[in-house]
Amino acid sequence: MAQKITLSIPDLLHEKLKDWRTSFNLSKMFQEAITDAIQRKEEFQKRFSEDFDMSEIIKRLKHEKLVWEKQYFKKGKAEGFRWAKTAHYEDLLYVLQYDGTYQLISDPKMNQYFEQIYQSTDFVNHSNAGSVDHEQRFIDGWFKGVFEFWKQVKEKL
Repeated sequence: MAQKITLSIPDLLHEKLKDWRTSFNLSKMFQEAITDAIQRKEEFQKRFSEDFDMSEIIKRLKHEKLVWEKQYFKKGKAEGFRWAKTAHYEDLLYVLQYDGTYQLISDPKMNQYFEQIYQSTDFVNHSNAGSVDHEQRFIDGWFKGVFEFWKQVKEKL
């Protein structure tokens, strides 16, 4: 049996929600978010109440790494789609035909754009760790967003 609850949201969010309400399954979104939050809390408490062996710790960290990388992929995908919507046709073709995925960030034509993205994200905070996984996942997502945009418009051009 399902239970009903009442939530409060800021007025600005409510105004935006009016326009998009039919695009979302708010119940499902809330359930997923709450389930995830509770699961993280329970796992956190479990870490303090039990002694984990090293294999359990590694398993947990691998899972957290996958979740972390997925977030960067999603951010990249959204940013790539946003970029593609405002890009000039010639720039779109340039990116779509670009050979060398991760080199695009240092490409003279795209360097300034990616430098701005780099500064506006938390890549800088993680760059000291010596890992570039987050940047690679972001770029993978970015290209996915650009290609998805292109699939939607190419037949109409």
